[in-house]
Formats: sequence, structure tokens, C-alpha cells
Amino acid sequence: MKQLTPFRAAVLAFTLLYTAGFGLYYISAENLEFLWYVLTLLVLIAFVALTIRRSQLSNTHLALLSIWGLLHMAGGSVVVDGNVLYRYVLIPFFVDGDFTILKFDQFVHAYGFGVCAVALLSIFERWTHGTVGPRALAATAALSAMGLGVLNEIIEFAAVVSLAETGVGDYYNTALDLLFNTIGAFVAVGIIFSVRRLKRAG
Repeated sequence: MKQLTPFRAAVLAFTLLYTAGFGLYYISAENLEFLWYVLTLLVLIAFVALTIRRSQLSNTHLALLSIWGLLHMAGGSVVVDGNVLYRYVLIPFFVDGDFTILKFDQFVHAYGFGVCAVALLSIFERWTHGTVGPRALAATAALSAMGLGVLNEIIEFAAVVSLAETGVGDYYNTALDLLFNTIGAFVAVGIIFSVRRLKRAG
């Protein structure tokens, strides 16, 4: 397979390995919520693999997406200070029960959808062949990543209505997830846009 270079094969093997490992852990722990997410991750892996010829995602994009999956899987199993990593407060900017900033969960949302936005930006640039301005492309990529963030919340909602118990959280959790998805997407494309502008000016 032409698209499966040694580096990409290593990324795929690494991703499948940690997915299988966490999957076995969640089976043993009878954690149906994260088994749901393991299934979702497998669907995403298959989607990326089947569309890689069309998307032409770079090795960097694939590696960053794999890291996102790893962070997500670790969030429900790694325990820090008596709580799973997703509930761990990285920096206590604001602490008020469920309305707490900045948690590991929020960082992963910002990181993940920032990566999505950058990957989408590269895809849109190739597809439009320079016919769309950089600002419009950056905004479109960020907004598209936000749309994927909404899809992520729908998947979480499906887990809530399908499973007897989940740790998804309440309205604050959903709203903060969407907020950090948005922040991550716009900050990521903003950085790419600014760096490219500085290079052109230099």
C-alpha cells in the first residue's frame, strides 16, 4: 500500500496497540462508557485509514491525532490524586464544583480539536488550489473543527442515554467542552496563519 510508509505503519501500530490495551483494561473494569469510546476510536482509525489517499494527511498530523487518542484513552483510566485523569485540575484558574477551569479534560478538548482544525486547514488548502483566501480557509477550518466537536458531544450524549451510568458530566461539562473545542480550533489555525504571515513578511 503506497500510503503506508514505515513511519505511518509505526503510528498505526502504536495507535492500535494502546487502543487494544486500554480496551482490555476497560473490559476488565466493566467500564462501558470508555468501551463506547474505544469503539468510536476504532471507527475513527478506520475512517482515517480509508480516506488517507484523499486527505493526504501528513505524518505530523497523523502522529498528533494518535497522541490525541492516547490522551483520551488515558483520561478514563489513569488515576491521579484519587481521581481519573479527566477530572484532574491542571491549573486552578477557577474552581466551583463542575464549573472548574482548567482540567485535563478541557486541555485534551482544546488540543484535539486544534489538531483537527490544522489537519482540516491542510486538506482545504489542497482542495481549493489557492482559489480561497487564507483568512477564509483558516476560519472555515476552525468552524469545521467546531462542527466535529459538536459531533463528539453527540457521541457523548448517545453514551449518556444508552448506558446506565457514565462520567460525562452535566451542562457545565458540555458547555466547557464546546468552549475549549472552539478555543483550541481558533488558536491553532491562528498560530498557523500568524507564523505563515511572519515568514512571508521576513
